[in-house]
Order: sequence, then C-alpha cells, then structure tokens
Amino acid sequence: MTEQVDPIRVMIVEDSAVIRGLFTRVLEASNDIRVVASVGDGALALKAIERTDVDIVLLDIEMPNMDGLTALPKLLKIKPDVIVIMASSLTARNADISLRALRMGATDYVTKPSSREAMREADDFKRDLVEKVRALGRRHADAGHAPRVRPALADARFTPPPKGEPVIQLRPGSKVKPEVLAIGSSTGGPQALAECLRTITKSISLPILITQHMPPTFTSILATHIGQLTGWPSAEAKDGDVIQGGHVYVAPGGHHMVVEAEGTRKVIRLSDAPPEHFCRPSVDPMLRSVAKAYGSSVLVLILTGMGQDGRAGGEEIVRQGGTVIAQDKATSVVWGMPGAVATSGLCSAVLPLKDLGPHIAKLAA
Repeated sequence: MTEQVDPIRVMIVEDSAVIRGLFTRVLEASNDIRVVASVGDGALALKAIERTDVDIVLLDIEMPNMDGLTALPKLLKIKPDVIVIMASSLTARNADISLRALRMGATDYVTKPSSREAMREADDFKRDLVEKVRALGRRHADAGHAPRVRPALADARFTPPPKGEPVIQLRPGSKVKPEVLAIGSSTGGPQALAECLRTITKSISLPILITQHMPPTFTSILATHIGQLTGWPSAEAKDGDVIQGGHVYVAPGGHHMVVEAEGTRKVIRLSDAPPEHFCRPSVDPMLRSVAKAYGSSVLVLILTGMGQDGRAGGEEIVRQGGTVIAQDKATSVVWGMPGAVATSGLCSAVLPLKDLGPHIAKLAA
C-alpha cells in the first residue's frame, strides 16, 4: 500500500487575475501540488499567510499597494520557514531585483513569459515552474539522513553506517596543480556562488568558469554582482575570449560555454548546440570541453541544483585525471546536481558550503 503524501501548499501573489488563473491551472495539473491561496498584492499576501498553512509563496515583483521586494522580508518574518519563489519578467531591472531578492531570503525565481498567450504555450516555463515547486516543496520531507562519506584512502576511524544507509565513496583527487576552476550550479546557485566566491577569490588566482542555469539578461546581472562581490573582472563570456587568471567568466543565457585550446592559449567559444538537461547553458558541455583542453589540471565544483547536469561531464573530468568536489546535502537547497556526482563516486570531497572555499584554496596552493 502506497503511503499518502500531503500535497505541497502554494500561495500565488500576482496582480493579474488572468496570470493567477494560469499559474493555478499549471500547478494543480499535478496531483501533489495544491494552490491554497491566490491574492493580488503583497499586502493581501501578509494577511493570507497568517491564516493559511503555506509551504511555498510564488511572489510577483511588480504589484500595486505592496510590491514583491517589499513584501518578501515581511512574509519571512511572519513565517521564517516558508519558501519564496520570485516570479519575474525577463527585463534587466527585474533580473537585478530577483537576484537582490535571493540575497534577502528568497529561495529561487522563475521567469514569466512576456504575454498571456505566450504563457499558455510555454511548455518550458510550465515544466520549470512545476519542477521547482515540487523539488523545493519536498526538500524538507525528503531530507532524511545525510549520506555517510567514506574517505578516498583507508581510514581506521571510519565507522560503517547501519545497513541500508547510503555511503558516498570518495576518490583521490589529481596530484597536478589546477590551472582552472569550473563551477556548475542551478537552484540556490546564486546564493551559494556568493558565499563560496567571497572566500575563493581572496586566496587563488585561477580563472573561474561558471555555468549557472539562468536565462539571458539574468546571467549578465549575475556576472556584474560577482564582480562587485569579489573585486575580480567578471563578465558574461564572449566568443573568442582568451582565458586569463584572476578573471570570472559566466556562461551567457541561451548559449553553452565551452573551451578550446589554441596553441598555448585557452579560448572560450559559445555554442548554440541543443539544450542538455533542458538547459542552455548546461554544465556538461563546459566540463567536457575543459577536460579536453586542460586534462588533469582541472578543478570542478558542483553546487546546489536540480537534476543531474554535471555528472556526465564530471565522468570525463575524472577520466582525464582532474578533480571534482561537491556541496553536501545538508547545505544544498536541492541536492540534485551535487548528489549526482557525489553518489556516482566522482568526488574527492563532499563538503558543507562554508568549507568549500578553504578546501579549494588548499588544492590551488
């Protein structure tokens, strides 16, 4: 007999009644999601959340009376454990606001199609919305016990876990000093990147390549925020960029970012090849290319994110003798991507977010 699971309870906060209706139909097409409240502005959301049991708030940015950015901290004050997903149209202003909202406590964002008609036809948007609500709504219920990590080398202090409890088998990392750091991330990635890069860029001089699942415009704003945070030159990658130490290159939304060796130089190429894992940019093409261009002198970090993007590329990194490390389950918003590389035996370390920066600095020294 299958165990009954309570549906994920969602509140929609959006000033357009038509869009609220579309959101509701998209979400409630899934049996495990229920829309329990639907309101037209932030002020009404504050009243609704006090009387309604809500797991996730889908929060529009631009609304009358009280906009999303104003409502966000007030909602989190009333219900600190609620998950907030910002709903944003694809503009530079809203991209900037969405990333600011993530720093203020929002968990993720979705980008709305530009019109009602486009939203009705936007299968990618519908899939993205449902998958994010499902993954984030279930993360507490599915948290369970963190997998036990078995050292790469025999260690008498390692205590075998109880039967049935998962174990992550680590492998030795490369003995070659890394020449490049490649980072893959998705859901929860902007916050994790900020935390990690704040430490890393104070102590290393490697070039950093980042593929974060994001649409156009958002990746440009992300690169700007990273530059402000780290003090390093940071920008969306351009086709033909020669990779330099102490620079950050962010894969632009809508293109895969890959690396080619041209003599002694390493050059970025942008690719319009089909999406992988429903994403463009995708982490796997980046990792396959850096494995080919740099061989064993690649250090890869896989941060929080849904799905398994990065696992196939990580396999190629390991085949070429490079090193893969991942964020642990306890500190990941979603342990899909880091979990995929960790449980496949590709990692030399699986660490909490706060420990990743110091570990990378040690490997790069």
